[in-house]
Amino acid sequence: MVERFFSASKMEQPNQSDPDPDPIMLLSGPPSCGKSSLLFQFAFNSAMDGNRNVVFICNRRKLESNPPFLSQGINPSSDTFQSIQMKYVDDDEGIKNYFAAFHLHDTFPAAVVVDDFGDFFEDRSCQERYNNPRGRDLAMVRTLALCHNAVNHANKMMPCKLLLSDTHHRDSPRWWLRIIYSEKHQQFGQWQLSEDQNCKVLHSFAVSDFGGHNRRQ
Repeated sequence: MVERFFSASKMEQPNQSDPDPDPIMLLSGPPSCGKSSLLFQFAFNSAMDGNRNVVFICNRRKLESNPPFLSQGINPSSDTFQSIQMKYVDDDEGIKNYFAAFHLHDTFPAAVVVDDFGDFFEDRSCQERYNNPRGRDLAMVRTLALCHNAVNHANKMMPCKLLLSDTHHRDSPRWWLRIIYSEKHQQFGQWQLSEDQNCKVLHSFAVSDFGGHNRRQ
């Protein structure tokens, strides 16, 4: 699955005999390490390989102020971009509204990508909503449960992935999910993508691998 975060020219093709991993994944890393660019490359590859649409959920203002970069060698006018549907939301209610209606769909996207998932949960508003000092944690858990149910429903009919990203300011991600990809800094301009379950290094990449073009929405 890690090959979907990078241009096909950078990674070996996946082994089709490998078992399909859990449909829900988290990409975690420190601020400004290129998570959005990796997510957008994942969306591009999923749309190209699956011949179905991919939904990219994000905050429009943040995306336009800091758009993701494309991997070198990706044609910015590729028709594949037409299969990436941008959905702009401002808070967790927008995410819940989207997944609450998931079971009404006749067909499902190849993947749903949510950029900076944790940033949609404002601490004070969540505390007031649940009248609990840990309101933000409650809101995130309930939204994750809704996402989990929606994606499991979709996978009964066709493959559908859910990829979330989150920013952490410590050494490890905050959440407990089955599959967690974590970005760690090696040296200036160099990052390492590892699977957090066993700290196995999956791929090392440089910021220069993403450049040349970006795509604003």
